[in-house]
Amino acid sequence: MEKNKSKILIFGGTGYIGSYMVKASIKLGHPTYVFSRPNSNKTEIINELQSMGAIIVKGKIDEHDKLVSLLREVDVVISALPYPQVFDQLKILEAIKVAGNIKRFLPSDFGVEEDRVSVLPPFETFLEKKKKVRRAIEAANIPYTFVSANCCGAYFVNYLLQPSEQKEEINVYGTGEAKAVLNYEDDVGIFTIKVATDPRTCNRVVIYRPAANIISQNELISLWEKKKGKTFNKVHVSEEEMVTLSETLPYPQNIPISIMHSIFIKGVTTNFDLGENEIEASALYPDLNLTTIDELLDIFLHDPPKPAYAALE
Repeated sequence: MEKNKSKILIFGGTGYIGSYMVKASIKLGHPTYVFSRPNSNKTEIINELQSMGAIIVKGKIDEHDKLVSLLREVDVVISALPYPQVFDQLKILEAIKVAGNIKRFLPSDFGVEEDRVSVLPPFETFLEKKKKVRRAIEAANIPYTFVSANCCGAYFVNYLLQPSEQKEEINVYGTGEAKAVLNYEDDVGIFTIKVATDPRTCNRVVIYRPAANIISQNELISLWEKKKGKTFNKVHVSEEEMVTLSETLPYPQNIPISIMHSIFIKGVTTNFDLGENEIEASALYPDLNLTTIDELLDIFLHDPPKPAYAALE
């Protein structure tokens, strides 16, 4: 690894999107540290990341002094912690303030741009917690980059088309015409490591919205039908039905339908123009060879990624 490469510490690196970031960091030549619980049962992914060159650090986030010591060994901190641990990031932030050397902190956003969207109450409550972390980072004057990665492509292709289920029916949310951004997870990982170490993105919001990855459900289904050589039955789920489910399902089951409503009814990943402090990621790296949605569907034809959408069930 090159001596001038930033040392990157990733929290949540054994999780779904976090593992892509760890692999991207290693691929791009960064000394890469993964913070993992001492009792983690994710032995398989830990061993895989370790074999690729990741340095696994066992510890607990509430071990403040240990965390400060670790932070003083690295340059950049990326959190990909899952939603239930969102406020644990405040402990990371406190340790970063004491360490005093971190050049960039990326909190665990990586979805819709929470400061720019209007969504149903269950999803709004979800996003409000993430906003509180953002405001705390800003107040602490820690160098940051806030990332909106929009939809993880393979995750949502699996969820929307359910190719592994061999079903004849596909659910269509609303009219199927709202545009969404689907970014392949490998690209999300590469983008994230690049923006985490790019001086142009310091104290900015970076939104992953490549033009080639903007697609409606109807267009996605049509592409898939052409590749499969068959026609699927479309079962439309109305907006009214989705709103009712968001109001009647218990927590946390009411969150996934609210997320689907925001993306595929309201079109929140595409329905606003970027502001002065926001940058579109692919414009920063025009030479980066991104996976198109057409290419992603080819992957599903020949070597489909395993479904990872249990959290949306």
